[in-house]
Amino acid sequence: MEIREGGLDDPRVVALLNVHFAGMLANSPEGSCHFLDLSGLRAPGVTLWTAWDGEDLLGCGALKQLDAEHGEIKSMRTSAEHLRRGTGAALVSHILGVARARGYKRLSLETGSGEAFEPAHALYRQFGFTETGPFGDYKEDPFSRFLSRVL
Repeated sequence: MEIREGGLDDPRVVALLNVHFAGMLANSPEGSCHFLDLSGLRAPGVTLWTAWDGEDLLGCGALKQLDAEHGEIKSMRTSAEHLRRGTGAALVSHILGVARARGYKRLSLETGSGEAFEPAHALYRQFGFTETGPFGDYKEDPFSRFLSRVL
């Protein structure tokens, strides 16, 4: 598996992100979906990585800088045909390494609260993320779960 920075100009990456956006909207009300659209993923302070096996896109994940010591995981998605093969874990591990290298003291994320999000919750728990309250500009929402960990 190779993890590459960027990829928003690749139609395969855009297609995977469109699946991600649709999946979020299918499992949470629109006002409770906090994904970054393509312009948000291009914004300063946001870095996207993609995971590949040769020419096969396995998944993606991003890191958004909230402040000098706090980052947020965004846009985590594994291609349906590559689920449960370690892609998510590899991307989270990579993002944790980059966050540490940038000097972040905390890494947080917001994800959905329904059954469809249970595999993501399990993945993040594996890496030491625990439930917290809202952070940044988020508000308490029954459709959101907030997780964080100290680096």
